[in-house]
Amino acid sequence: MKHVAALMMLKMAGKTGTADEITAVVTAAGGEADADAITKLLADMEGKDIDTLLAGGMEALKDIKMGGGGGGGGGGGGADAAEEVKEEEKPEEEEMDLSGGMDMFGGD
Repeated sequence: MKHVAALMMLKMAGKTGTADEITAVVTAAGGEADADAITKLLADMEGKDIDTLLAGGMEALKDIKMGGGGGGGGGGGGADAAEEVKEEEKPEEEEMDLSGGMDMFGGD
């Protein structure tokens, strides 16, 4: 998968996506390139346009149902469950006034 990702990044950058380029991208990302996998990938991609392949894949994804219901609800716990919830509620914590002492984005 890392080789496919490297090839796609190279294509997006306007590069040809040679074996050496793919190896350089994978290595730069801290991975280990597999020469056999790269050779097979390039053989599979020969004569094919990535944009056309992506469009076909997106079209195929339209038919896949994702998400779904949350499943059936659990059985009722009765009155005991409602009492337990009330006992578990914690008192609200007071907010601290930081007086502008902390700015997450480095501002004054």
